[in-house]
Amino acid sequence: METAGKTVQSFLKALNDEDFKAARGYLTDDVKFVGVMGTRDGGDTYIADMEKMKFKYSIQKVFADGGDVSVFYDINMGGTTVFCSGWYQLQNGRINSIKVIFDPRPLLEKK
Repeated sequence: METAGKTVQSFLKALNDEDFKAARGYLTDDVKFVGVMGTRDGGDTYIADMEKMKFKYSIQKVFADGGDVSVFYDINMGGTTVFCSGWYQLQNGRINSIKVIFDPRPLLEKK
C-alpha cells in the first residue's frame, strides 16, 4: 500500500501523463475540490475538467502527515505557470478532498 504522499504524487504524475483513467482511480467517488477559481464535486466531474484543462504539475515539495498531504508546485495552466499550494486529504487510501490556493492575478491579467 502506498503512503499518502506517494499516492498524491502518483495521482499528479497520472494527470501530467494525461492518463485520466489512472488519475480517477486515486479519487473517491465523492471527492470535493475547492480552488480559487471554483469548486467541483465528484471524481468524474473533477476528471472531466482535468481532461479539458490538461494542467501540468511541477512538484517542488511534498509534506505528509497521516492522511493529509501538502504539495507546493508550479502548475502550467495553459501557457501561464502559477506557484500553488495544494492540500490533499485521503480516506481509505484515496483522495477525498483537494484544496488549492494560489495568486490568480497572472491568469486574470491574461484575459
